Amino acid sequence: MKRKGSQFILLTAMAAFVVAGGIYSCSKSTASLPKIGPYDNSNQVAASNLLAHWTFDGTANETISNTAPSGTHGSSFVTGVKGQALSLANGYILYPTIAALSSANAVGSFTVSAWVNTDNNGATVSSVFALTQAPSLQSDWNTGPITMYLETGHPKATDDTLVFHGAFSSWPNSTTRLGGDNINDYGVRGTDFQTVHGTNKWVHYVLRYDGAGSNIDIYANGVRVSNNNFRNRLTGTPPVGIGPVVSTVPTQVLIGALPNVNSGFPNSAAQVWQGFYTGMIDEVRVYNIAMQDSDIGYLYQLELAGR
Repeated sequence: MKRKGSQFILLTAMAAFVVAGGIYSCSKSTASLPKIGPYDNSNQVAASNLLAHWTFDGTANETISNTAPSGTHGSSFVTGVKGQALSLANGYILYPTIAALSSANAVGSFTVSAWVNTDNNGATVSSVFALTQAPSLQSDWNTGPITMYLETGHPKATDDTLVFHGAFSSWPNSTTRLGGDNINDYGVRGTDFQTVHGTNKWVHYVLRYDGAGSNIDIYANGVRVSNNNFRNRLTGTPPVGIGPVVSTVPTQVLIGALPNVNSGFPNSAAQVWQGFYTGMIDEVRVYNIAMQDSDIGYLYQLELAGR
């Protein structure tokens, strides 16, 4: 990860070191440190719109509601970007309903932010975060409101390029599903989308959907990397924007796996390209707004600095 002048000085002053592709930060008071944008620390960014937050600082509980997992597989804790992080060895964590995420209009617009550290495996995708339907309703892997994953089975295992893929589903009525996705792939590299050389190192991954504009975007390390041609999602004739996401309730959260029979969703068949996550995940945050580009950048910088 490259740093320019003043940014490098700031990180050095805060004793943040990049060592062998990992980020190790010392815990210090932020009271006397210069602001990054208008903020002293990451918890101040869009604070009033933060619905859920997983710090993984020695606990898998969702921090705001203190909701504990209903199921875990292959999980432990290691040093992360900011405090500790979740480490999954072909594992996942399933959560029961979290009230703030489980209303029809809870995530009409949304931003999901997470730090990921994994490798391409040449076989299966690596799911980071999914806001799912209830197990009795989830009929396929992508019918829940939010699906945020990495195409780690797409590039060769020796490739250092990460392919980010995110999707949303909306149910304006009980029988109609609308949705869309975006990816940093297809078309002209560097023009239509941006390459991310990010295997085996910490990368800040943000999926954003703007319900007003019907635009879905993906960011890596504060930069929009997703395909410009896929961002605006339309439906109907003549085509109009899909609009805000409407969720079926109740919802659940699944970290490290796609919702299928193997992760606790009996009506969603497991497919050969679906696996469990191997690697690390840290600082997962869910907001009920399409966060401004500037705030996505500030959140990246603050968490990178351990703040």
